[in-house]
Amino acid sequence: MADRPYTSVWSDLNQVEFSQGFIDAGGYRTRYLHAGDASKPPLVLLHGITGHAEAYVRNLQAHGEHFDVWAIDFIGHGYSAKPEHPLEIPHYVAQVCGFLDAIGAEKASFSGESLGGWVTARFAQLHPERVERIVLNTMGGTMANPKVMERLYTLSMDAARDPSWERVRTRLEWLMADPTMVTDDLIRTRQMIFEQPDWLMACEMNMALQDPETRARNMISDDDLRAIQAPAMVLWTTKDPSGPVDEGRRIASLIPHGRLAVMENCGHWPQYEDTDTFNRLHLDFLLGRSVADQ
Repeated sequence: MADRPYTSVWSDLNQVEFSQGFIDAGGYRTRYLHAGDASKPPLVLLHGITGHAEAYVRNLQAHGEHFDVWAIDFIGHGYSAKPEHPLEIPHYVAQVCGFLDAIGAEKASFSGESLGGWVTARFAQLHPERVERIVLNTMGGTMANPKVMERLYTLSMDAARDPSWERVRTRLEWLMADPTMVTDDLIRTRQMIFEQPDWLMACEMNMALQDPETRARNMISDDDLRAIQAPAMVLWTTKDPSGPVDEGRRIASLIPHGRLAVMENCGHWPQYEDTDTFNRLHLDFLLGRSVADQ
């Protein structure tokens, strides 16, 4: 394990011009972190399951130089509204549609990690007129590995029932190739979310996609991927706990304008684990610069 200096969400943001707020997105109270300004093209960043907008605190500054950047909390997550019904992909897609309307954006680029990639792919398939480019970062929705689903469900629900320091740490360590990336500050940031009075209910609702039958009707099929018309970068990692690089390669091969980028020695949060490499690959693609396919 590496001997790392202490870092915090605040140290990630202390040189960033950003704002935090809440907006009504299609009837859902939605929390956001925002950087950049409206003179630039919009970019929406979407986190993974049981995650929150802080997943992108290390990316706001670099992307805010080129984009009007919004990292949001999905419904049932973070500090956004928590509907009391099982959450499936159409619910998240509706929230994203409402969010674009709320910020006055006809279309945007999207980057989603895990669940966020799943929602991004479905959104791009269903609403091509509202999409410029997409990044699918270790995306969910194409695989249904029972062992991965059970592990994710157990870790998440254990931390929801008992948001102790150790259980929240264990849930966060699942994301990282190197568990020393999980700082005390990151644990406390997530622990406060898990300590909300309605979190246990919310976690049960957002874990609906780990139920095999519910998951099956929300999956992204090969034909769904073939229907995506937007330029897409599938970003995968060599130590992703949800699936191998070959799955990323397969996804990229099915999207008509898809390409694959692979990051070494990262797990399920490459945007946080290796920020410089992620920002370079991400911006090169989103800005239409030349990126070598891998």
